[in-house]
Parts: sequence; structure tokens; C-alpha cells
Amino acid sequence: MERTLAMVLAGGLGERLYPLTKVKAKPAVSFGAIYRIIDFTLSNCLHSGIRRLFVLTQHKSLPLDRHLRLGWSNLFRAELGEFLESVPPQQRLVREWYRGTADAVFQNIDLLSHERPQFVLILSGDHVYRMDYRAILDFHLTKGAEVTIACTTVPRSQASRFGVMEVDRNDRLIGFEEKPSNPKPLPDDPDHSLISMGIYLFNTETLVRAVIKDAKRRDSSHDFGKDVLPDLVRNKARLFAFNIRRELPPLFHYWQDIGTLDSYYQAHMELLRPDPPLPLHHDEWTIRTYLPPLPPAVLQGRVQIRHSLLAPGCLVEEGAIVENSVLGYGVQVGAGATVTGCVLLPRVRIGARAKLLRTIVDEEVTIPEGETIGFDLAMERRRFVVSEGGVVVVPTGVAFQPSSVS
Repeated sequence: MERTLAMVLAGGLGERLYPLTKVKAKPAVSFGAIYRIIDFTLSNCLHSGIRRLFVLTQHKSLPLDRHLRLGWSNLFRAELGEFLESVPPQQRLVREWYRGTADAVFQNIDLLSHERPQFVLILSGDHVYRMDYRAILDFHLTKGAEVTIACTTVPRSQASRFGVMEVDRNDRLIGFEEKPSNPKPLPDDPDHSLISMGIYLFNTETLVRAVIKDAKRRDSSHDFGKDVLPDLVRNKARLFAFNIRRELPPLFHYWQDIGTLDSYYQAHMELLRPDPPLPLHHDEWTIRTYLPPLPPAVLQGRVQIRHSLLAPGCLVEEGAIVENSVLGYGVQVGAGATVTGCVLLPRVRIGARAKLLRTIVDEEVTIPEGETIGFDLAMERRRFVVSEGGVVVVPTGVAFQPSSVS
């Protein structure tokens, strides 16, 4: 993979995941008790032998930059030509912020000119999955492709959230439509559609030509899915679909775009299954991250813990009940508190006798003693954010009124 350079897109607003993106970029949002979302993409790069990475940042990037510096930069050997560099908009070519995914690459063409890779792997920093990128490169070379797009199948009812692809019998793209209102089904399965995973392997020359052409279009939104890929398909470029369910072993079949509060919550609940689709305990494909120095988790006295994940530094006090929940590092659950079906992000404090149901609590929030959250959604909508699926989200910086404490 020494001929391949990765560009990780990490600058989106993450509006659908708000308020978890209130103070940080989506790739820096906590996931799975100890990780940040971007850790999955970066771990895939390390396991795949990709040692040259640019992370293209933009909105609320300080927490992400700090995580990359503390947890990732020391893994790359500069004397061997390896690097992981965070790149905010440099505004060399245009006096603009990144206007879209394709524009982010266009504004950094000089980096490609300097590094001179043969292939460029465009990745998203806000998806949760495992993938061996060496397999997509082998497929790309075998097909003689100019662009290879990783893809998977989803129920047609969900496909409107993604780029929907049409392919011929040889896996060559004959159609690409971003977030269609009426997604085209698979020819042999009318209930499912083939969707892009937002993972694109380009021949460098093809990529450079495509983003330069797109930058000149005044009617473009400068997005790979909306503009660049459909244009390449129309112009008969050699685009091929790499179907992970067919080309990779089962370990790599899981992929989740946790772009909404409900999908974020559901992905956490899937981690708690007896046979989770994304097993975090897997020696062959570990997910790296950065954790501050923390003591072991402590369970004080008689507590009840069922079907839950507890990170280092957790403290669960006498009489507390934690069930079907994910507790990030440094979380404290007070005496007699009940936490059911919840995702508690790092350094959350749950007061004594508090009761929480189907609630996401953002980092460093303190829930007062005796507080009740998640049982009356009509009331919670007046205080917090409630997802379409009925999950309550307590944001960073929330101020509890004394009258809300029972």
C-alpha cells in the first residue's frame, strides 16, 4: 500500500447528530465507551498498511485535532515518509472554506502533487466499520478501474439516506444517484438497494481531473456523491462497485453511518448483543484510540450490572443498577441510581437515586440527585432533544432547574 495515500474527510457539521456535535466535529464524538468515531477509519488504515494520511478538518476541529495529536501522531515514523496530518482549509486556490467533499480535495491538490501517490483513498471520518483496504486495491487493479466505490446493501426503505448505485453484471457502475426519494432496488431483490459507503479509491490522475472539472462548475455543490461520481458515470469512466458482503469475510460486513441520533443509539445497543455484529474484542483487528490515564472500574458494595459495557475509570456506587447500557470512561453512577438502555459519554456524573431510561448523556454532564429522565417524552421535549425514535439526548452544558429534582 506504499503507493496509496488516504484523505479522510472530517469537516462536516454533523447537523443530524446534534447536540452531540454542539462543541465538536462528528468524527470526534465518543463511541463505544472508549473510542472516538474516527478511530475506526484510522485503525483500518493502520491494519491495511496505509501510512500516509491527511485528515481534512473544518468545523469545531480542536477536540479532533487534540485526539489525533495525543493518540495517533506518534504511531507514524516521519523518517520513513509516514505521516498523519490534520489539514484545515488552506485557501490557496480559493478564498473559501471547504464547500463540499470534492472541494476539500480540490483545495489540497498541492498535497497530492508533493506526495505523488499512484492511488488516493477517499474516506469518511464518521463511519463505524472494519475494512481491509488492501482488498479494495486488489479489486481495483484486477478490474482496471479508474474509481472503485465500496458498497453494501440496505433495506430500500433506508436507502434514501445514501448514494444509490446501479451496476452491470461485471460490477461496473451504470448509474449513481445521491439520496434519491425513490431508490432503485436491486434487480434480484426489490426490497433492497445497493448503496455507496462513502469509500472511494481513485487513480490519482482521475481524481485530479475530476475535482478540477467540478471546481469550474458554478452549478455544482462540489460533492463527490451529488456531482463528481454521477458526472464520471455519464462520461463512461471505469467505475466499479466493491461489494463488501461478497468480497470480504464476515468480520468486515458491518458498516454503520451513525449520522442520526437513532442510528448512533442503535449502534451502541448492537454492541451489547451476545454476538455483536461489530465485536470490539477481536485480537486480529483491534481498534486503537487514546485514553487518559485512568484507574480500573470500581463497583462499590452491592450493585447490579447486566448486559453493559463499562470503560476504565467508572465508579458504580452501592445499590445502583446499570442495565443494557454503555458507560464511557470516568462515568460515575451514584448510590441507588438506575440506568437502563442508556449511553453515558465520558465523565458523566449520575446523582444518587436518579433514574434514566433510553437516554444519551453527553460528555461531562452532571445529572442531579433524584432526577428522572426518559419516562415522560412530552416533558423531555421541553427540556432536551428527543430523537424520532424516542431517545432523549442531554447535551453538554445543560442547566438543570432545581424544581426538576424530585
